[in-house]
Amino acid sequence: MKLLKITQVKSVNGAIYAHRSTVRALGLRKIGQTVYHNDTPQIRGMVHSVNYMVSLEEVSEKPKEIIKEKKSGYKVVKAKKA
Repeated sequence: MKLLKITQVKSVNGAIYAHRSTVRALGLRKIGQTVYHNDTPQIRGMVHSVNYMVSLEEVSEKPKEIIKEKKSGYKVVKAKKA
């Protein structure tokens, strides 16, 4: 099954309301965010209507999730009561 890799490349600010809603329905919230959808005529139509805000790429499979490790930071320790 083919998948579509859809990445938001432009802001929705200034776009008409219907296009904002379409980008949101695709699951995109931020510039640079990528989502994967099945290759269906409905998704293709949605991408076609907002093609100036998103980039489209056909892929064969979804990549495995990358697990981000937490960075060690400061540890808050309560002071002992005297």
